[in-house]
Amino acid sequence: MSIYVGNLSFEATEADLSEVFAEYGTVKRVQLPVDRETGRFRGFAFVEMETEEEETAAIEALDGAEWMGRDMKVNKAKPREPRGSSEGGWGNRKGGGGGGGGARRY
Repeated sequence: MSIYVGNLSFEATEADLSEVFAEYGTVKRVQLPVDRETGRFRGFAFVEMETEEEETAAIEALDGAEWMGRDMKVNKAKPREPRGSSEGGWGNRKGGGGGGGGARRY
């Protein structure tokens, strides 16, 4: 399982997060997603710990805690939802799309 850590300072690093979470157990991995276009840190991270108990202890202790001037949001990470075309998008409308051509009579 993984922990979601949100509302992070843009100055936070993997080493910083590892140090904070290590107080609650063994940190297996820290992941700081970056924006594809700008390459900048997006303000949230995922932390994996050795055991479920360690994750629970970290979540309970750190959710809402102030760190680097911000109140962290810490909870169990939700599984990533598949990306792709979604029902009801612009290209999937029933009844035809826009497209204009010709005058309409009412």
